[in-house]
Amino acid sequence: MDHGVAVSELLSDAYCQHCCVTSHAADNIKENTIQLGFTLGGFLSDAGWLSHSEKVMSSCLRMCKLIDDPPHWVKELECCVRLLHVLNANCKYTEGEVMYQEALQILSKLERRGHHVNQALLKTEMCALLFAKSQYDKAFANCCLALKELHSSLPAKVTVDVLRQCAKACVVKREFRKAEILIKHAVRFAREKFGAKHPKYSDALVDYGFYLLNVDSICQAVQVYQSALDIRQSVFGGNNLMVAIAHEDLAYATYVHEYSSGRFQDANDHAERAIQIITHILPEDHLLLASSKRVKALILEEIAIDSHDKEKEEKFLRQAEDLHLASLALAKEAFGENNVQTAKHYGNLGRLYQSMQRYKEAEDMHLKAITIKERLLGVEDYEVALSVGHLASLYNYDMELYEQAEKLYLRSINIGKKLFGPGYSGLEYDYRGLHALHRHLGNDEKVVQYERTLHEWNQIRDKNSAEEVKPLAFEPGSEETTLVVENFFQL
Repeated sequence: MDHGVAVSELLSDAYCQHCCVTSHAADNIKENTIQLGFTLGGFLSDAGWLSHSEKVMSSCLRMCKLIDDPPHWVKELECCVRLLHVLNANCKYTEGEVMYQEALQILSKLERRGHHVNQALLKTEMCALLFAKSQYDKAFANCCLALKELHSSLPAKVTVDVLRQCAKACVVKREFRKAEILIKHAVRFAREKFGAKHPKYSDALVDYGFYLLNVDSICQAVQVYQSALDIRQSVFGGNNLMVAIAHEDLAYATYVHEYSSGRFQDANDHAERAIQIITHILPEDHLLLASSKRVKALILEEIAIDSHDKEKEEKFLRQAEDLHLASLALAKEAFGENNVQTAKHYGNLGRLYQSMQRYKEAEDMHLKAITIKERLLGVEDYEVALSVGHLASLYNYDMELYEQAEKLYLRSINIGKKLFGPGYSGLEYDYRGLHALHRHLGNDEKVVQYERTLHEWNQIRDKNSAEEVKPLAFEPGSEETTLVVENFFQL
């Protein structure tokens, strides 16, 4: 489903016209039209044709409402859930909240008539909506409710979607062991039920990559994201929204992986491709562009810093600023100030302004990022540690606020070690910062201490690298989904 072809628009228009024609037909004709809507809307959604899928499912919902009986209330509810999925994917979160409330009203009507309806997918989609809005406690609560509704009679697609979204909710709550058992089972289950070249398997891989990236398995995340991209390209072609999202994920993972090497060409290529595809398909102010522009800006900043050409450096830094400001504006419009994505954009601007020698502005941005992240995530979260470490770097290398810098470095180290252990990759920058700080202050004993600490850290990293297994090499699981869910709640 390459977005260079207008087939999705033709299909959605034809379906809407068909709904107009059949709205006065016999109930069995309406029933066939409803089933066609489910099939076509799901197909368009899976292929990334979100607006056209929304159009089809909205018409299908209106058809369901024409027959006022419990079986069609169930279909009405299913329409609402599918629409909520499409709205979430298309970043229409306000409309998504309205759709969720409509679904609850239908659910209540069914329950009053004594009909029990499985809510696994409804709770999963609400989890996704809350996840996007950085309401992580509520997202996790809905994820638990969804898991309790999982059973073997549900379609395989539903099972995969519930497991992978719930795994993401666990990741942001730093419940990494719970996330691991869910996402690995989702990957195994998707591969078993759909095969290794199916888009649903690539969906599971994308969220597995998200898990790996957040547990500091960066190299493995790159491999998994590459596999997901390869599948989507083979299925959908090049000019497709799902392909663009995979390019962006791979761009960011590659950027992180190559951060210390400075080899950013691959990351830059993937980021540019993501932006090209999204701008070709979606409006310029679409929220999906915010994330892609952010990744591109991060890469441009590093290329600028490594450049030996002053004119080129200034050009890239200005381009990075434009991209970061555009991303921040989109995030604030969609989520407001009190959101993790908004905080990330502030933090990215802080790092950029440090590179541009605009130190007071850099400090203001970092402090804003820390305040928002602490309020939403708590004072000992990984995201807080990142921002605290960046502010420490600013104070240490550029503002000569050494006492404050040392306290911030130690705080960042404490959080990183608590979450990921002594081999966490991010510790390197904090240790090097403390080493430079004490060398500047002439504290020779501390200099030796951090040289030793860095040596020990490198030894741990080398050992971990030697032991690292291929991310998709785990054995096919014989465990039933119900047992996985039981294990989840026992952790």
